[in-house]
Amino acid sequence: MSQVPDTAAQVVVRNPTPADIPNIRKLFARAYAGSGVSSYSASMLRGQINKFPEGQFIAEYEGTLIGFCSSFLISGEIALKPHTWNWITGGGYATRHDPNGDYLYGMEVCVDPDFRGLRIGQRLYDERKKLVQAWALRGIVYGGRLPTLATAMERFAKPEEYIEAIVQGREKDPVLTFQLRNDFAFIGLLPEYWNEDRQSLGYGVHLLWRNPQAPDEKEEARAKPFGGRLTDTVRVATVQYQQRRVKSFEDFVEMLRYFVDVTADYRSDFCVFPELFSLQLLSMEDQELSPSEAIEALTRWTDPIKTALRDMAVRYNINIIGGSHPTKMPNGRVENICYVCLRGGEIHEQAKIHPTPNEVYWWNIEGGHELSTINTDCGPIGVLICYDAEFPELSRHLADQGANIIFVPFCTDERQSYLRVRYCCQARAVENQCYVVMSGNCGNLPNVANMDIQYAQSCILTPCDFPFARDGIAADTTPNVETVAFADLRLADLREARYSGTVQNLKDRRHDLYNLVWRE
Repeated sequence: MSQVPDTAAQVVVRNPTPADIPNIRKLFARAYAGSGVSSYSASMLRGQINKFPEGQFIAEYEGTLIGFCSSFLISGEIALKPHTWNWITGGGYATRHDPNGDYLYGMEVCVDPDFRGLRIGQRLYDERKKLVQAWALRGIVYGGRLPTLATAMERFAKPEEYIEAIVQGREKDPVLTFQLRNDFAFIGLLPEYWNEDRQSLGYGVHLLWRNPQAPDEKEEARAKPFGGRLTDTVRVATVQYQQRRVKSFEDFVEMLRYFVDVTADYRSDFCVFPELFSLQLLSMEDQELSPSEAIEALTRWTDPIKTALRDMAVRYNINIIGGSHPTKMPNGRVENICYVCLRGGEIHEQAKIHPTPNEVYWWNIEGGHELSTINTDCGPIGVLICYDAEFPELSRHLADQGANIIFVPFCTDERQSYLRVRYCCQARAVENQCYVVMSGNCGNLPNVANMDIQYAQSCILTPCDFPFARDGIAADTTPNVETVAFADLRLADLREARYSGTVQNLKDRRHDLYNLVWRE
């Protein structure tokens, strides 16, 4: 590019939001061009931002994103020992982030090569140091790159000899030399740290910066405002919704409005409806439709349903998990989609990833391809529609992205089907140390194919540990009765369970043995 004025006033450093993710990925591709290092996926970046937003920074020059750094908290017992990048970062999701950690782990720093004259790397490192000092952490530790190592090995017998030459000032490396100037100390070499990094021959340079203002080891650490961005208690209302005949779309909306109004009166943050609750609209038809006719009739109601749910979310100041509705996509395929309408007016979509054999056979519904957390004013959430809850990889993918609550709208016809979903949801709450909220249909629609009978016992589930309800059930309903169940869910209890609980499923995963890889 042409000359860039070295003017600090034109550079802004701030914490990123999920909206910045596409530009972060483009920056990464530019910064690592030719190195063989693959970019972070969008879900990895969501996980980093959702778990520890205060530790992520981006630099913008006149509105253009030109620098990014990612970090998380970790204990010195882990970070100061030999490790690999994949193991310590949880495959790039920052899943080892520990709010009680005493060190900041530097996961990533990258700068647009066209803007290196603005000392963006220095600014990002300075922000990390400010964070460490503000939170009275002991220091910063990470495995740094050594991009000149591959060529230097033509002149040196061992990587250690080359590093020693850099430390003594006889050689220069654009990364390590910069880090040494910033008062980082070399504490060891990490073999096979990041094998994708061909320029560094897979090595990582183990570096440490000690906070000169850190309290003495024997001093009691001051309380830190972890999780300040999240509300302490989230009130959730799950609607066990009765399917009944309606005469018009207005009748249908008024039934929904009744439950939204009631749950809002109880100051709920979320109101949850069941899967395929909109099939009630087929009862308006004069005769029973064939499956293909039924789906075609339903998809015509997609936009009115979204508009009605969004209006209620804003009007009643509540976040609505809009069950699910068969939706015709622009390419002609039909997907079963949950519309999440937030009280700020935003509408998010989450498609069912695994349609059931019945859905495929009767309605030709196809599975979606994306599974992302949704950022709300109560923290990141996820949605798994019914059958999706029976696939543990999906909930783990949401947990890796920072989900604290997973909503499961479901539709089951008899008790065995229901229990498959229920038992799996309880397992998802335990293994991901998160809350799981189920919402199902009851009642009958005799003239609607494949919706003749319903069985539901909606509930709100928790991990099984001391901070939570004895049986891991925060709220339950009577089977097959139209009702609403409420529960206050403390996000602080999740943090306590994840980092100091009787078992610590997320923290104790063996990242050295296995990883969940999501293709995006």
